[in-house]
Amino acid sequence: MAWIARLGEEAGVERILQAMIPHTRAEPGCIRYDVLRATDDPRRFLLVEVYKDDAALQAHADSDHFKRYVLGEALALLESRERVSYEPLG
Repeated sequence: MAWIARLGEEAGVERILQAMIPHTRAEPGCIRYDVLRATDDPRRFLLVEVYKDDAALQAHADSDHFKRYVLGEALALLESRERVSYEPLG
């Protein structure tokens, strides 16, 4: 998931993502949840999310912390948000 913060909202987006990390990593179906920030553009964030299955991803989207932080706070601070799904090879 790639997030781009609106100009001037970088600190707010970072605060929200920092709050999401422990909650999401504690979800039973979460295998990996890493948040990275671009070194050349402080507005760009990359979320690397791996869940056990589609049900675990849906549980994440249905969680109270997702609704509070992402839907309730982050969306208003973002210029864009893009989800791309990948499958492992090999």
